[in-house]
This record gives sequence, C-alpha cells and structure tokens, in this order.
Amino acid sequence: MTDVPRDAGHMLETSRALLSSTRQLIDQALSALRANCLEGERVSPSLLDNYQLVSYELAVSWAECTAADFLLNHAERLRDAAPDEFISRLATLFCAETVSAGLNRLRTRPADFGLDAAAIDAVSDAPGARAFLAAQLAAANIGEIGDQVLQREGDLGPDLLGEHHSMMRDTFRRFADDVVAPLAEEVHRGDLDIPDAILEPLKEMGLFGLSIPESYGGLQADDQEDTLGMIVVTEELSRGSLGAAGSLITRPEILARALLKGGSEEQKQHWLPQLAVGEPLCAVAVTEPNYGSDVAGVRLKATPAEGGWVLNGAKTWCTFGGKAGLLMVLARTDPDPALAHRGLSMFLVEKPSHPGHAFEVSQDGGGSLSGRAIATIGYRGMHSFELFFDDFFVPQQNMLGGEDGLGKGFYYAMAGFSGGRIQTAARAVGVMRAAFERSLSYADERVVFGHPIGDYQLTRIKLARMAALILACRQITYDVAAMMDAGAGDMEASAAKLFAGRAAEWLTREALQIHGGMGYAEETPVSRYFADARVLSIFEGAEETLALKVITRALVENAQ
Repeated sequence: MTDVPRDAGHMLETSRALLSSTRQLIDQALSALRANCLEGERVSPSLLDNYQLVSYELAVSWAECTAADFLLNHAERLRDAAPDEFISRLATLFCAETVSAGLNRLRTRPADFGLDAAAIDAVSDAPGARAFLAAQLAAANIGEIGDQVLQREGDLGPDLLGEHHSMMRDTFRRFADDVVAPLAEEVHRGDLDIPDAILEPLKEMGLFGLSIPESYGGLQADDQEDTLGMIVVTEELSRGSLGAAGSLITRPEILARALLKGGSEEQKQHWLPQLAVGEPLCAVAVTEPNYGSDVAGVRLKATPAEGGWVLNGAKTWCTFGGKAGLLMVLARTDPDPALAHRGLSMFLVEKPSHPGHAFEVSQDGGGSLSGRAIATIGYRGMHSFELFFDDFFVPQQNMLGGEDGLGKGFYYAMAGFSGGRIQTAARAVGVMRAAFERSLSYADERVVFGHPIGDYQLTRIKLARMAALILACRQITYDVAAMMDAGAGDMEASAAKLFAGRAAEWLTREALQIHGGMGYAEETPVSRYFADARVLSIFEGAEETLALKVITRALVENAQ
C-alpha cells in the first residue's frame, strides 16, 4: 500500500503549493493566448475564436482550480474551528485530481497552450510533488476515504453557515423532504404542472420574496442583498426536485433585479409586492429560436402604437410561461441592426395564468399570444414554452423604466441574470446531494455476489469522488454567494456554474451506475436526477458559451 501523509496541515499546504504552481501555468497559457489575439492593444474576439479548444480547456481548468481554492479555504477554516481529518482528506483528494487533470490537459498539447513541456513537468517533478500525487491518487487511499464516507453515512462536515442561514436551510430541507420529494416522481413521469400542494405553502413561506427588499413587501433587507440565503434555499428545494421546486425562485429573482435596476418607482411599487407573494407567478422571455445565448441578436419586434407597443415574433425556452401571469419580454424597439443590444427594450407583459402544455390569449384589438410546451427529457414540472406574439399590444406603462428605459433592455436583462449562474450552481449541488444520498443507501442495501456493493473497492472509490465533488461544489457556491453580497464575485460565479454543471452530470451518471439496471428504470429517482442534471450545463448560458465568451475572454483581457 502506498504511504499516505496523514498530517492535515501538511496535506493542505502541499495541495496549496501544487495548486498555485498549476495556476501559474494556466496564467502563462492565458498570456500566450492573449499575445496571439491582439489587434493593437485590444483582444480581438474574432481572433480568439480561432483558439476555441484551448480557450475551453483553459476555462475548465481555471474553474476547477478556483473550486479547489475555495475547498482548501473551507478545510483550513474547519481545521481551526472544528478539526476533522476526513474533510482535509476530501479536500486534498480533490486538489490532487484537479492538479492531475489540469496538467494532463496542458501536457497533451503544450504548443497550443504556448507552453514548454519541461515547464509542465517541472510542476509534477517538484520536490515531493510526484510522491504526494501518487499517494493521494492511489486506489487504496481513495478506497479508504470511501470507507469513511460510508461510515459517516455521507456526512460532509459542518457547512459553517451562520444561525440565520442554518435556520433557512433546515426549514426548506424539511419542506423538500416532507412535501416536494413525495410528489417529485409523479410530476416527472406524468410531465405535470407543479401542484398547488408545493406552490401554495412556498408562497406562505415567503419563497418568492427572498430577492425583494422589505420596503417592497419582500424578505430581503433594504440595505443588503442575501444571495447566500437564496442559494441555501435553492439547494434544498433542488434536492427535493429540480423541476418541481428547485427553480421556482429564479424567475422572480431575475425580474426583481431588473425592476430594481431600471424600473420606475411606480413600477417597483406596483409589481414588487405582487411578485413577493407569488401573485402573479412570472417567467422570462429572452431567448429566441435562432439566438440562444446571443442576447444582443434578439429579433422580436416592438412597434410603436397608440398608447403603447405591438409585439411580433417568437421566443423559446420560456420556463413557466404557461402558469406565469407576467412575462419579462426583451424586444427590439429600434429596427436598425447596427444598434445591436442598444436597440432593445424590456416589457412586462401581462397574461392569464394557464395550466398544462399549451395556451392562447386573444386581445380585443385582434392581437394574440400563444404558447406550447417543449417536450424535454427532464426538468419537468415548470415546462419550457415556445411563445408566438402576433400584434400583441403592451401598454406604454409596461415598458420597464418607462420612456427612460427605451434602448436599455439589454442592460436590465444582464442585471436580472447576474444571480442566475450562482443559482444554477446551487441547483447542481442539490441534485448531486439527492443522487449521492440514494447511492449511499443502495450501496448498503444491494447485495451482489454475497456482499453489499458498498463492500467493493470500485463502489467506495466512486462514493469518495462523489463526496469530494459535492463538497467542492457546495463550498464554491456558498463562498461566491457571500462575495456577491459584498459586491464582488461575478467571475467566480461563472466558474461555479461551469464547474458544478459538469460535476452534476458526472456524479448523477455514477449514481445511476451504482444502481445498475434499476438506475435506468423510471421508478428509481436516480434516473430523474440523471435526466435533470443534463440541463444544468445548458441553461443560464451553455457551458461552451460560458467558457469561450465569458470566462476565457475576461481572463485573456486581464492576462499580463
């Protein structure tokens, strides 16, 4: 058996040093990429597009290293507050796998990254590094950690939340266990609407007011955002069901942020108190059939009319578009294509709430709005709609910001979406925790060849890696949420979304594998987790767009 250092301080210090050296290589690669993409003193987006594979792999490596940094910070805080060797071992394992994966990506095509192979090897050949990585990544070590995971029944240690957020977590965890989870399979398999048995209690609990200031009828302090609170709630509800509860808070948060950013005081006073109590429910209609993450390419037309505007065109992936009584619709108010995002405005479109998979609204003046739900493999309950506007009239007072909002819709949308990425990371954590908990139970109960499958090394290794991933995803999500409450963390939020979305897909696959044939059966919840997890790398910005257009572009522009 390979000797494994057990001194927590030494393990964490060595992990930190190796992670720092790997980050330096990534920084060097980003600098080389920047040099290849300069036009004068500026980075050219078109030149950067010539390096998409390099850009994508650098974004993934950077996101993983960022998650490892946050996990190390957490392990070090715990070492001081509540010493736990197990958490240090999980953090060290995750860092070793992160460093190994990052170095392997760079080593595969060093010239593409502008690196010398010797510089990459120097990191793994540093004194003690190779032996440390070998010890941490040894099957015996990972299997031992898996033993501890089983013995602890999946307990991943203290989350270090304060009393207020711990109470929020516990309240919504009980609701997820007692109300959401028992209904989740029926909603998923029947592709049903979210039942009132879930919606009505959540309204009473104040879910829809978590992102709305107290002065407008919500639960958030007027002088301080509480992103962390929303993250904790989102995680617990997603653990119960992603489609039937975990995303309910997202749309009112997006609309509330947009209203607070650009709405007139009259609009805030009118809409925010209603959103805070979930009456009406709301949806966001920004994406179009030919323009996904390219929001600036929006084509839906808004034409001036007496007393307001007439909308013509289509939207897609409007989640909750049927049940919603209020739609936040981004439309082009200036037809000049040269204006791009500067020609867009935001409208608050009122409509009746409709259950089911299709609806049609007809106006007295002849305009209409119709919608049909898009059949999806998972994320059922909220239903994502295609919408068709045909001369649909919207009064002038429903343009966000009024006359001052003309041409500012893109900026209001971006303000609204600012919390979406970190919320998606929290959803991923919730889904992963649900899959992990089911896997632990099944590993203990299922007997194969005379032994519970948890007795086998490969199962224990899977469980150890699952535990490390969940802990890393949870910690980057919590810490970045706290950063955002302090006015920072936008880049880190992108890292959390990219990393957690990918992690959830892998982890739910492993959960399904642990269940074997039963994992593929719809009667087993892990099949739902697997289907639901697949959307996490797509919505709130597909991972490729997020990696190429947001993360790498920002990193390259700031590279030295």
